[in-house]
Amino acid sequence: MTISGPAALSPATKLSGRAFYESIGSPKKIVAPMVDQSELAWRKLSRRLGADLCYTPMLHARLFVTQEKYRNAMFNALDGHSSTDRPLIVQFCANEPDMLLQAAKLVETQCDAVDLNLGCPQNIARRGHYGSFLQDDWDLIYKLINNLHVNLSIPVTAKIRIFPSREKTLAYARHVLSAGAQILTVHGRTREMKGQQTGLADWNVIRYLREQLPSETVIFANGNILYHEDINRCLEFTGVDAVMSAEGNLYNPAIFVKPITYKEAIPADYGTIEELFPRVDRILREYFEILKDTPAEASHSAAKSHMFRLLRPFLSQHTPIRAEIAAINRNSTIDDFRMITEHVEEIVRKLFADDNVKERDIIRPSDQSSDQSGAEYKDVPYWRVQPYFRPVNGQILFGGKRPLEQSKDDNEKQKEQKTK
Repeated sequence: MTISGPAALSPATKLSGRAFYESIGSPKKIVAPMVDQSELAWRKLSRRLGADLCYTPMLHARLFVTQEKYRNAMFNALDGHSSTDRPLIVQFCANEPDMLLQAAKLVETQCDAVDLNLGCPQNIARRGHYGSFLQDDWDLIYKLINNLHVNLSIPVTAKIRIFPSREKTLAYARHVLSAGAQILTVHGRTREMKGQQTGLADWNVIRYLREQLPSETVIFANGNILYHEDINRCLEFTGVDAVMSAEGNLYNPAIFVKPITYKEAIPADYGTIEELFPRVDRILREYFEILKDTPAEASHSAAKSHMFRLLRPFLSQHTPIRAEIAAINRNSTIDDFRMITEHVEEIVRKLFADDNVKERDIIRPSDQSSDQSGAEYKDVPYWRVQPYFRPVNGQILFGGKRPLEQSKDDNEKQKEQKTK
């Protein structure tokens, strides 16, 4: 479906680069594209709490074109609505230029740009030959991006991971931009950094790209955003235009921070704590009310996972709630989510009837106050939403802490010992 001749759109007829970025409000706080997670109801909640720009979940281009059921489940008339869901960038994974173009054509009137996923590191992406596993096929990447750049009425953007070599990463970024990408999102981890090997994103490489690429190049940074203050830390350290959050947003959608108005009055002395780390009962109620009014299959399918993440520390103390969420299935209705929400509210009400709980309802600096990235850790009460810290070398600490990353030398020694 590559278009040529008079029907082709001239790239000069649409906004590009910084002009496009400014046209969507020069966003600074961005909800990342996440498989089955950054769907409409979650985007509404994130926007309400301060997100400036949202991406859809990663959509499979071939399935989106060939399977109507998949397309209707993942994207409908409410997605990209001018009054509730803009600015919006729709992300696809693909390895066929014409199929990607067909998929993009189906959404170009309901979004501000189309993004190509070049960052997914999971095994399913390896098997399907998409995401970060296209890093070795630069010719195909060029064709995928350039076909959209030439033939869409809206801009194309791309999200990449870094290589171990910063020089190769720079060459890669230049290649992606030369194909027509108008915004470059850089996840500061390599393709191999996933699961227990995730580790810290390398902001130094992102800063290097910012310094080496032309100033008119719009760059978003992704990685290491766990607390609200990490956003400004990243902006200042890397010099990028905006910061994207994935897991940080999933475990605490208030990471983007905007004053929150709840139906229940908040004591004046709560101040920042309630804005930065909302109580689980309040944020769950906020999410439920949005979910109830969002008749979208993708949003209801994702709700179970969202509840597990929002309530992660809470569930370790109140296991019956975990069982209630686990019981959610395809036949569950909105009333099942309502009952879980009300049950959580009841538990928290009883908790706060205890004056000792009220006295403990504060955020303290963690004993492990910082790591090599400069992040400041916090001890957050379990009844408040908080970041999730991935295990490192099989070890995880709770209460807003994570172990320091081991040096490369230590990791190499471990590998040698394992080999022996």
